[in-house]
Amino acid sequence: MSPPTLRFWHWLHKWSSLISTLFMLLVCLTGLPLIFLHEINDLSGRSPVLQPVAADVVDVPLQQLEQAGQRLHPGFKPHVLIRDHEQPIWILGLANQADHKQSVELYLDSRTAQPLVHHYEQDFVWLLWKLHTDLLVGLPGTLFLGLMGGLMLVAIVSGVVLYAPFMRKLPFGTVRRMRSRHIRWLDWHNLLGIVIALWLTVVGLTGVINTLVTPMSYLWQQQELASMTAAYHGQAPVAQPLSAQYAVEAATRLLPDKSVNSVYYPDPDEGSPHHFIVLMQGREAVSQYLLTPVLVDARTGQVTDSRAMPWYLQMLMLSKPLHFGDYGGMPLKVLWTLLDIACIVVLGSGLYLWWRKHRLVHTQAGQAIDTVFAEEQA
Repeated sequence: MSPPTLRFWHWLHKWSSLISTLFMLLVCLTGLPLIFLHEINDLSGRSPVLQPVAADVVDVPLQQLEQAGQRLHPGFKPHVLIRDHEQPIWILGLANQADHKQSVELYLDSRTAQPLVHHYEQDFVWLLWKLHTDLLVGLPGTLFLGLMGGLMLVAIVSGVVLYAPFMRKLPFGTVRRMRSRHIRWLDWHNLLGIVIALWLTVVGLTGVINTLVTPMSYLWQQQELASMTAAYHGQAPVAQPLSAQYAVEAATRLLPDKSVNSVYYPDPDEGSPHHFIVLMQGREAVSQYLLTPVLVDARTGQVTDSRAMPWYLQMLMLSKPLHFGDYGGMPLKVLWTLLDIACIVVLGSGLYLWWRKHRLVHTQAGQAIDTVFAEEQA
């Protein structure tokens, strides 16, 4: 590699790292406990508590869940139902009919329609999650983290390019323990960085993709959903939709090999004012993360359209399990934890190396100025 090319890659690695490292360090630190989010929720009592019922009890119709929600929150109407596939629970979201921005969330036992005790406050876990996903400022923070993640990917690529020329005279994995602290940290930075480069690229890339969920969803609504509902354009919104039970039954008849993931009620702002949108998921290890929308007429309960999600949303859906590492049980979570700690060391050592070099340059510059001043005074 020629000296000008080497200098370019060094410049690219230096500045992409410096700009993104503090934010990526925050993401790694907050993401570390979130790897065990389910376990933390269980231990802290944040998870909903199910009451024991007979083993042969089946799920009640969704009408009972809707009635339970509206009974507990008069003046609110259902806008989404989300199925918990690990427990017999439906999560019912209700919106204030007078102010749709005001909403509540209920956890309901799918077998009894009874509300479940669910402690979800803005506590430390909530703070970690918000810092990790949007820096507490919503969509602008999410997109900003996506930009920082993109810079981190540039830093990874440039770091891999630089590894060979900088370490060509040393065996792979060498840490020069007898040299200065600066050299030791540089060797650890290079070694851990090259070892976790592939994992960090996967987690970084999927993290960047996850930050685009809002614009990707909006794009789907404006293109795919608009095409699927074009025949209803100009019709009045449905004022009194059927129960979501009819939509779920219709979607299940259409796609019997899939299970219900969630149901979105007619909504002129974020969906279709004439349809339920039932999202169906597969039953296999990979297909469970891929959702298929089924549109059901909210007046008749008949399926009007169903199409596979576009490639960009399929990419988004597959990126989530790859990013969080929560699809392989506890062994994978432990591996993710170790790799995350290694990433924290790489990021922290990178900051330390820059600070040490920056301080050394200033010290040498100050000494040179003192020498010149002394010579002038002589």
